[in-house]
Amino acid sequence: MQTDHEEQLWESLERICGIDEAGRGPLAGPVVAAAVVFPRWFRPGNGILGHMNDSKKLSPSRRRQMAPAIQDAALAWSVAAVDAQTIDRINILSATMLAMNRAVAGLGLTPDILLVDGNRFSPDPPADYRTIVRGDGKIYSIAAASVLAKTARDAIMNDYDREYPEYGFGRHAGYPTAMHINAIREHGRCPIHRMSFRPKMLNET
Repeated sequence: MQTDHEEQLWESLERICGIDEAGRGPLAGPVVAAAVVFPRWFRPGNGILGHMNDSKKLSPSRRRQMAPAIQDAALAWSVAAVDAQTIDRINILSATMLAMNRAVAGLGLTPDILLVDGNRFSPDPPADYRTIVRGDGKIYSIAAASVLAKTARDAIMNDYDREYPEYGFGRHAGYPTAMHINAIREHGRCPIHRMSFRPKMLNET
């Protein structure tokens, strides 16, 4: 993946911010968003950043290698999380928007445009933005944000795995795998579970 899309925008803009999230679908844990701004006319080169892609297409070890390289190369970057209790209170879509806006606010600078993975976004405060479906496979800065969001969330879920080892969060990161569903059936839900998420396979009423 190259920075072709960003280069077109760099003709007239300087600070282009890619935004993505991780953790909308799990039954437990936070939703995490990241925002990344690379220097104008940034080139990834032939090193680790030259292998950038949608984080879901990268191995965990490759993501862990890329994350510090992204942070070092970026003009600014930020990661923000919204916990399960807030997700239950305001719903997952609103929580995702909140995490994204918190990530942008944490950059320490004002981007000229926000490039957001997906088809919905509500900037707060208002800002120029574009939503791009499957943007994490098309836009370099979004792919970088995808990697930071995913690695940050995985680290959080690994910490929860040590706190609640009976659920196996380090293996499935809270997603509704058979292992996770069976653990909920056996142990019930723990404090980091999203109580508003009621998958049919649990047969909850």
